[in-house]
Amino acid sequence: MSFIFGGGSGGGGSTTSGTQVSIAREAPEVESRKLALYDQAAKLAEKPVGIPAFNVAGPSGLEQAGFQQARTTGVGQQAVGAGIGSVLQSSMGPNIGQFLNPYQQYVTDEIARQGQMAQNQLSAQAVGAGAFGGAREGVQRAELQRATQANIGQSLAQGFQSAAGLAAQQQGLQQQAGQLLGALGGQQQAMQQADIASLLQAGGVQRALGQQALDAQRATTMAREYEPYQRLEFLKGIMTNLPTSQSALTATTAPGTNPLAQAAGTGIGAYAAYNMANRRF
Repeated sequence: MSFIFGGGSGGGGSTTSGTQVSIAREAPEVESRKLALYDQAAKLAEKPVGIPAFNVAGPSGLEQAGFQQARTTGVGQQAVGAGIGSVLQSSMGPNIGQFLNPYQQYVTDEIARQGQMAQNQLSAQAVGAGAFGGAREGVQRAELQRATQANIGQSLAQGFQSAAGLAAQQQGLQQQAGQLLGALGGQQQAMQQADIASLLQAGGVQRALGQQALDAQRATTMAREYEPYQRLEFLKGIMTNLPTSQSALTATTAPGTNPLAQAAGTGIGAYAAYNMANRRF
Protein backbone atom coordinates (compact mmCIF):
# COMPACT_ATOMS: atom_id res chain seq x y z
CA MET A 1 0.00 0.00 0.00
CA SER A 2 1.39 3.41 -0.91
CA PHE A 3 0.30 6.93 -0.05
CA ILE A 4 1.08 9.98 -2.28
CA PHE A 5 0.63 13.48 -0.93
CA GLY A 6 0.97 16.59 -3.14
CA GLY A 7 0.05 20.38 -3.29
CA GLY A 8 1.27 23.89 -2.26
CA SER A 9 0.21 27.51 -1.55
CA GLY A 10 0.55 30.74 -3.61
CA GLY A 11 -0.48 34.35 -3.18
CA GLY A 12 -3.78 35.67 -2.02
CA GLY A 13 -5.58 34.28 -5.03
CA SER A 14 -3.93 30.91 -5.08
CA THR A 15 -5.63 27.65 -4.13
CA THR A 16 -4.39 24.65 -2.03
CA SER A 17 -4.12 21.40 -3.98
CA GLY A 18 -5.91 18.22 -2.79
CA THR A 19 -4.47 14.92 -1.37
CA GLN A 20 -4.04 11.86 -3.64
CA VAL A 21 -3.94 8.34 -2.05
CA SER A 22 -2.89 5.27 -4.10
CA ILE A 23 -3.38 1.70 -2.70
CA ALA A 24 -1.78 -1.32 -4.49
CA ARG A 25 -2.83 -4.87 -3.33
CA GLU A 26 -3.45 -8.42 -4.57
CA ALA A 27 -6.57 -9.16 -6.45
CA PRO A 28 -9.33 -9.76 -3.90
CA GLU A 29 -9.89 -13.42 -4.81
CA VAL A 30 -6.14 -14.19 -4.61
CA GLU A 31 -5.72 -12.28 -1.38
CA SER A 32 -8.66 -14.07 0.25
CA ARG A 33 -7.24 -17.47 -0.67
CA LYS A 34 -3.83 -16.61 0.77
CA LEU A 35 -5.37 -15.37 4.00
CA ALA A 36 -7.46 -18.55 4.22
CA LEU A 37 -4.33 -20.65 3.73
CA TYR A 38 -2.56 -18.69 6.46
CA ASP A 39 -5.48 -19.19 8.84
CA GLN A 40 -5.47 -22.91 8.12
CA ALA A 41 -1.72 -23.13 8.76
CA ALA A 42 -2.01 -21.19 12.03
CA LYS A 43 -4.81 -23.45 13.22
CA LEU A 44 -2.81 -26.56 12.30
CA ALA A 45 0.29 -25.24 14.08
CA GLU A 46 -1.68 -24.97 17.33
CA LYS A 47 -2.20 -28.73 17.38
CA PRO A 48 0.82 -30.69 18.74
CA VAL A 49 2.21 -33.37 16.46
CA GLY A 50 1.99 -36.87 17.94
CA ILE A 51 5.56 -38.22 17.64
CA PRO A 52 5.49 -42.03 17.97
CA ALA A 53 7.98 -43.67 20.30
CA PHE A 54 10.90 -45.74 19.06
CA ASN A 55 10.32 -49.46 19.57
CA VAL A 56 13.07 -52.08 19.66
CA ALA A 57 12.38 -55.66 18.64
CA GLY A 58 13.10 -58.16 21.39
CA PRO A 59 14.86 -61.51 20.99
CA SER A 60 13.14 -63.80 18.53
CA GLY A 61 11.99 -67.31 19.33
CA LEU A 62 15.06 -68.88 17.76
CA GLU A 63 17.36 -66.55 19.68
CA GLN A 64 15.64 -67.46 22.92
CA ALA A 65 16.11 -71.14 22.06
CA GLY A 66 19.80 -70.44 21.46
CA PHE A 67 20.07 -68.64 24.80
CA GLN A 68 18.39 -71.56 26.54
CA GLN A 69 20.69 -74.08 24.90
CA ALA A 70 23.73 -71.98 25.81
CA ARG A 71 22.76 -72.36 29.47
CA THR A 72 23.34 -76.12 29.23
CA THR A 73 26.99 -76.51 30.15
CA GLY A 74 29.18 -79.59 30.36
CA VAL A 75 28.02 -81.10 27.09
CA GLY A 76 30.45 -83.89 26.23
CA GLN A 77 32.11 -83.64 29.64
CA GLN A 78 31.15 -87.17 30.59
CA ALA A 79 32.69 -88.62 27.44
CA VAL A 80 35.83 -86.51 27.85
CA GLY A 81 36.16 -87.56 31.49
CA ALA A 82 35.76 -91.23 30.64
CA GLY A 83 38.34 -90.88 27.89
CA ILE A 84 40.84 -89.23 30.20
CA GLY A 85 40.30 -91.94 32.82
CA SER A 86 40.81 -94.67 30.28
CA VAL A 87 44.04 -93.13 29.02
CA LEU A 88 45.35 -92.66 32.55
CA GLN A 89 44.53 -96.23 33.48
CA SER A 90 46.25 -97.58 30.40
CA SER A 91 49.35 -95.52 31.17
CA MET A 92 49.78 -97.36 34.49
CA GLY A 93 50.75 -100.54 32.66
CA PRO A 94 48.74 -103.61 31.75
CA ASN A 95 47.34 -105.96 34.37
CA ILE A 96 48.77 -109.23 33.10
CA GLY A 97 47.34 -111.26 35.94
CA GLN A 98 43.80 -110.93 34.68
CA PHE A 99 44.80 -112.47 31.37
CA LEU A 100 46.61 -115.55 32.78
CA ASN A 101 45.08 -118.86 31.84
CA PRO A 102 42.94 -119.92 34.80
CA TYR A 103 43.71 -123.57 33.88
CA GLN A 104 47.47 -123.05 34.02
CA GLN A 105 47.68 -124.74 37.40
CA TYR A 106 46.02 -127.84 36.01
CA VAL A 107 48.58 -127.93 33.23
CA THR A 108 51.43 -127.55 35.72
CA ASP A 109 50.01 -130.29 37.91
CA GLU A 110 49.62 -132.58 34.93
CA ILE A 111 53.25 -132.08 33.87
CA ALA A 112 54.40 -132.76 37.42
CA ARG A 113 52.21 -135.88 37.60
CA GLN A 114 53.61 -137.21 34.36
CA GLY A 115 57.11 -136.50 35.62
CA GLN A 116 56.38 -138.40 38.79
CA MET A 117 55.02 -141.32 36.77
CA ALA A 118 58.21 -141.32 34.74
CA GLN A 119 60.23 -141.36 37.99
CA ASN A 120 58.25 -144.35 39.24
CA GLN A 121 58.76 -146.20 35.98
CA LEU A 122 62.47 -145.48 36.11
CA SER A 123 62.67 -146.86 39.66
CA ALA A 124 60.84 -150.01 38.65
CA GLN A 125 63.20 -150.56 35.77
CA ALA A 126 66.20 -150.06 38.06
CA VAL A 127 64.81 -152.57 40.55
CA GLY A 128 64.23 -155.12 37.81
CA ALA A 129 67.80 -154.64 36.58
CA GLY A 130 69.22 -154.85 40.08
CA ALA A 131 70.56 -151.34 39.75
CA PHE A 132 68.18 -149.54 42.09
CA GLY A 133 70.03 -146.85 44.02
CA GLY A 134 73.01 -146.98 41.71
CA ALA A 135 74.77 -144.04 40.11
CA ARG A 136 73.16 -144.62 36.76
CA GLU A 137 69.69 -144.53 38.27
CA GLY A 138 70.55 -141.30 40.09
CA VAL A 139 71.66 -139.61 36.90
CA GLN A 140 68.53 -140.72 35.11
CA ARG A 141 66.31 -139.55 37.96
CA ALA A 142 68.00 -136.11 38.00
CA GLU A 143 67.70 -135.76 34.25
CA LEU A 144 64.01 -136.72 34.39
CA GLN A 145 63.37 -134.21 37.15
CA ARG A 146 65.14 -131.46 35.21
CA ALA A 147 63.09 -132.24 32.13
CA THR A 148 59.89 -132.13 34.18
CA GLN A 149 60.77 -128.71 35.63
CA ALA A 150 61.76 -127.47 32.22
CA ASN A 151 58.37 -128.46 30.82
CA ILE A 152 56.61 -126.76 33.70
CA GLY A 153 58.67 -123.60 33.19
CA GLN A 154 58.06 -123.60 29.47
CA SER A 155 54.34 -124.01 30.03
CA LEU A 156 54.31 -121.12 32.50
CA ALA A 157 56.36 -118.94 30.15
CA GLN A 158 54.00 -119.59 27.28
CA GLY A 159 51.02 -118.74 29.45
CA PHE A 160 52.69 -115.55 30.69
CA GLN A 161 53.61 -114.44 27.17
CA SER A 162 50.08 -115.05 26.01
CA ALA A 163 48.70 -113.06 28.94
CA ALA A 164 51.22 -110.27 28.34
CA GLY A 165 50.22 -110.08 24.69
CA LEU A 166 46.56 -109.88 25.57
CA ALA A 167 47.29 -107.25 28.23
CA ALA A 168 49.27 -105.13 25.77
CA GLN A 169 46.50 -105.47 23.24
CA GLN A 170 43.96 -104.39 25.81
CA GLN A 171 46.17 -101.44 26.80
CA GLY A 172 46.29 -100.27 23.18
CA LEU A 173 42.56 -100.67 22.79
CA GLN A 174 42.02 -98.83 26.05
CA GLN A 175 44.16 -95.93 24.90
CA GLN A 176 42.34 -95.78 21.58
CA ALA A 177 39.00 -95.90 23.36
CA GLY A 178 40.11 -93.07 25.64
CA GLN A 179 41.18 -90.96 22.69
CA LEU A 180 37.93 -91.69 20.87
CA LEU A 181 35.91 -90.76 23.94
CA GLY A 182 37.83 -87.50 24.29
CA ALA A 183 37.29 -86.72 20.62
CA LEU A 184 33.61 -87.60 20.96
CA GLY A 185 33.20 -85.25 23.89
CA GLY A 186 34.94 -82.46 22.00
CA GLN A 187 32.73 -83.14 18.98
CA GLN A 188 29.62 -82.95 21.14
CA GLN A 189 30.75 -79.59 22.47
CA ALA A 190 31.52 -78.34 18.95
CA MET A 191 28.12 -79.50 17.72
CA GLN A 192 26.40 -77.68 20.55
CA GLN A 193 28.31 -74.49 19.76
CA ALA A 194 27.40 -74.82 16.08
CA ASP A 195 23.74 -75.33 16.96
CA ILE A 196 23.77 -72.25 19.20
CA ALA A 197 25.45 -70.18 16.50
CA SER A 198 22.89 -71.32 13.90
CA LEU A 199 19.98 -70.50 16.21
CA LEU A 200 21.36 -67.06 16.99
CA GLN A 201 22.06 -66.32 13.34
CA ALA A 202 18.61 -67.35 12.15
CA GLY A 203 17.05 -65.64 15.17
CA GLY A 204 18.97 -62.46 14.33
CA VAL A 205 17.36 -62.46 10.88
CA GLN A 206 13.94 -62.84 12.49
CA ARG A 207 14.64 -60.01 14.92
CA ALA A 208 15.89 -57.78 12.08
CA LEU A 209 12.65 -58.38 10.17
CA GLY A 210 10.67 -57.56 13.29
CA GLN A 211 12.67 -54.34 13.76
CA GLN A 212 12.00 -53.39 10.14
CA ALA A 213 8.28 -53.88 10.73
CA LEU A 214 8.42 -51.63 13.81
CA ASP A 215 10.38 -48.98 11.93
CA ALA A 216 7.95 -49.12 9.01
CA GLN A 217 5.02 -48.77 11.39
CA ARG A 218 6.62 -45.73 13.03
CA ALA A 219 7.42 -44.17 9.65
CA THR A 220 3.81 -44.69 8.57
CA THR A 221 2.54 -43.00 11.73
CA MET A 222 4.92 -40.08 11.21
CA ALA A 223 3.77 -39.72 7.60
CA ARG A 224 0.15 -39.61 8.70
CA GLU A 225 0.91 -37.00 11.35
CA TYR A 226 2.71 -34.72 8.89
CA GLU A 227 0.36 -35.30 5.95
CA PRO A 228 -1.67 -32.10 6.66
CA TYR A 229 1.54 -30.07 6.63
CA GLN A 230 2.46 -31.54 3.28
CA ARG A 231 -0.92 -30.55 1.87
CA LEU A 232 -0.40 -26.99 3.08
CA GLU A 233 3.06 -26.96 1.55
CA PHE A 234 1.55 -28.21 -1.70
CA LEU A 235 -1.04 -25.42 -1.71
CA LYS A 236 1.66 -22.89 -0.86
CA GLY A 237 3.67 -24.00 -3.87
CA ILE A 238 0.66 -23.59 -6.13
CA MET A 239 -0.08 -20.09 -4.86
CA THR A 240 3.57 -19.09 -5.13
CA ASN A 241 3.58 -20.09 -8.79
CA LEU A 242 0.34 -18.25 -9.61
CA PRO A 243 0.75 -15.09 -11.77
CA THR A 244 0.79 -11.93 -9.65
CA SER A 245 -2.22 -9.66 -10.17
CA GLN A 246 -2.75 -6.37 -8.36
CA SER A 247 -5.59 -3.87 -8.20
CA ALA A 248 -5.02 -0.13 -7.76
CA LEU A 249 -7.32 2.31 -6.05
CA THR A 250 -6.72 6.09 -6.35
CA ALA A 251 -8.66 8.63 -4.33
CA THR A 252 -8.24 12.40 -5.02
CA THR A 253 -9.58 15.25 -2.88
CA ALA A 254 -10.56 18.43 -4.89
CA PRO A 255 -8.52 21.61 -4.17
CA GLY A 256 -9.99 24.00 -1.63
CA THR A 257 -11.29 27.57 -2.76
CA ASN A 258 -10.03 30.83 -1.20
CA PRO A 259 -13.12 32.90 -0.15
CA LEU A 260 -11.44 36.28 -0.82
CA ALA A 261 -10.30 35.24 -4.25
CA GLN A 262 -13.76 33.89 -5.00
CA ALA A 263 -15.34 37.20 -4.00
CA ALA A 264 -12.86 39.22 -6.04
CA GLY A 265 -13.45 37.05 -9.01
CA THR A 266 -17.18 37.54 -8.70
CA GLY A 267 -16.78 41.32 -8.56
CA ILE A 268 -14.51 41.44 -11.55
CA GLY A 269 -16.88 39.34 -13.51
CA ALA A 270 -19.82 41.63 -12.72
CA TYR A 271 -17.83 44.73 -13.66
CA ALA A 272 -16.83 43.22 -16.96
CA ALA A 273 -20.42 42.33 -17.74
CA TYR A 274 -21.52 45.88 -16.98
CA ASN A 275 -18.94 47.35 -19.36
CA MET A 276 -19.94 45.01 -22.14
CA ALA A 277 -23.54 46.05 -21.74
CA ASN A 278 -22.74 49.76 -21.94
CA ARG A 279 -20.69 49.28 -25.08
CA ARG A 280 -23.62 47.67 -26.87
CA PHE A 281 -25.78 50.64 -26.32
